[in-house]
Amino acid sequence: MKPLRLTAPAAALVATLAVMTPLSAHAGKVLDGIKSKGVVTCGVHLGRAGFALADGAGKWSGIDVDYCHALAAAVLGDAEKVKFVPTSAQTRITALQGGEIDVLARNTTWTFNRDTALGLSWVGINFYDGQAFIVKKKPGLTSVKHLAGATICVESGTTTEKNLAEYFRANKMAYKAVVFDQPEASQQALASGRCQAYTNDNGALAVLKSQELKNADDFVILPELISKEPLGPAVRRGDEEWFAIARWTLYAMIEAEELGISSKNIDGLKASSTDPAIKRFVGTGDDMGKFLGLDKDWSYRIVKAVGNYGESFDRNLGEESKVKLPRGRMNLWTKGGLMMSPPLR
Repeated sequence: MKPLRLTAPAAALVATLAVMTPLSAHAGKVLDGIKSKGVVTCGVHLGRAGFALADGAGKWSGIDVDYCHALAAAVLGDAEKVKFVPTSAQTRITALQGGEIDVLARNTTWTFNRDTALGLSWVGINFYDGQAFIVKKKPGLTSVKHLAGATICVESGTTTEKNLAEYFRANKMAYKAVVFDQPEASQQALASGRCQAYTNDNGALAVLKSQELKNADDFVILPELISKEPLGPAVRRGDEEWFAIARWTLYAMIEAEELGISSKNIDGLKASSTDPAIKRFVGTGDDMGKFLGLDKDWSYRIVKAVGNYGESFDRNLGEESKVKLPRGRMNLWTKGGLMMSPPLR
């Protein structure tokens, strides 16, 4: 029998169908390791309220912490199966590169250099921030441009330190940097008057002013942002299966809010909704989990255990928290913000 020979149009059609045929994902090395250990190992901040902070009993909370719990819910079926590894600005990248942690969720800025030269991949953005300055109130001190010649506290090994130098150089302003390894030391130097200003991400300064500074009313955050700081979780490059899981865990929290799915109503929607998008999400419609190497309830478990993105923001940084930070850019795109998930379909 002669072998079947396809005409050019037929061969093109077969190739197109092959590309369009959905494939189930297979587990990558990181996911295999997580299942073997029984925990997701998550690198977090040493302690920053609203993002990642442990209480006296060792219980962690914050939007980065919620993301880690969401990962555990998706891949292990239990949001509590997380090992938190506190990391400093100096150790966070090397901890991820060296495999000490499975994911870095430590309000870390996504930059070109980190994304291309350090072997990391950012899975998305969970907080849009920018660098700002906090100072003691003083008549006439209303702008960063008034800080020429000032002594400014900053942490080493951060984009903040580089942004500070570049901004003052670009504006031909002199300053004296007082560099510390830990933010607590910078904050103490500001409070004691050793530094005339302290610079960090605006979100961090809002937490500092609302919760940590004594006589907080004596201080003001200057209005300008001198940089853009898109913050989000990152994973090591080279494991595309784990990257996809980490990315879609974040997007699932955002997508849930877009669809009106919350921890409070998800069970009711799972039982009764006929909306195809909601059915896909809660696991009663098309099986989306198989493309991640997970089961069909992966996204249901995320929201059931942790909530959607808005719930997480509100209780950690927003109206339900002590910080009372406006959603601003962290609002959904439908409400004037920047938070958007690709369609889960």
